[in-house]
Amino acid sequence: MANVLIVAEQHAGKLRKATLHALSAGRELAARTGGELAAALLGSGLDAAAAELAAHGVEVHVADAPGLEHPLAEAWAPVLADLARATGATHVGAAATAVAKDVLPRVAARLEAGMATEVVGFGGEGSAVTFRRPMWAGNVLAEVEIVTAVKVFTVRATEFAPARKEGQGAIRRAPVAIDPASLRTRHVGFVEVKIARPELTEARAIVAGGRGTKGDFKPIEALADALGAAVGATRAAVDAGWVPNDWQVGQTGKVVAPELYVAAGISGAMQHLAGMKGSKVIVAVNKDPDAPIFQVADYGLVADLFAALPELQAKLK
Repeated sequence: MANVLIVAEQHAGKLRKATLHALSAGRELAARTGGELAAALLGSGLDAAAAELAAHGVEVHVADAPGLEHPLAEAWAPVLADLARATGATHVGAAATAVAKDVLPRVAARLEAGMATEVVGFGGEGSAVTFRRPMWAGNVLAEVEIVTAVKVFTVRATEFAPARKEGQGAIRRAPVAIDPASLRTRHVGFVEVKIARPELTEARAIVAGGRGTKGDFKPIEALADALGAAVGATRAAVDAGWVPNDWQVGQTGKVVAPELYVAAGISGAMQHLAGMKGSKVIVAVNKDPDAPIFQVADYGLVADLFAALPELQAKLK
């Protein structure tokens, strides 16, 4: 049986939005392989998150222990590897978050499994299922076959719809044999950046600025606040020190796919496009009519952002 195990993530007792997208990918994969879908939830004090996850019709295996409170790869990897063996999972996956990128390669090593990252789709059926993933900043899609008995993967959450609630799944407690004192790494602290705007990867709308802002993001932020949107930026803007690193959208930043993406003063380099071209509606504002961003935009305005954005904001009010 080709069972699929999805590693879920939670924060402060609530499921991460990316987990629901990963569940949807896992459900599609299970349908292709003819197996069953299950989820693994690790941490401490997980009752609420486990109930929320089980409400999506998936069997939830909960590893709840003080030593798993923080997502330390050294602690999580052996527990997840044991869970994969116990559930007979031939496919172990998660959303391609910072946590999964740290933990899942270690799980793959423990299971002697091949791994595919940033998967955007699946091909084939049964044991011949393949994994579709982007290369060269998304300009090429590779069809990857993993030939090991167990296959590990992460999915690009923006490419899969969030899972819907489909009945009630069972919640099962998983044994945990981790001695925190024996770990060679420890959790020192977590400093959360708190902002009034939505989180970039979970926002319905994003207003982003690039080199064309010349370092002045006031029109970008004002329009974002009028739309109830998050603020994004290109790597050039981040590298110049104009905005924080956690605003960066692109191949080396965050991959987003909101309902609305407003790109102001952004030329449209392939590295940036790789992080936002999955957006439902893309609006580009740029003085250069030949800017590559207009090739992917649904609506384009050849104008100075410092004149256009305040006008748009005024009309929104």
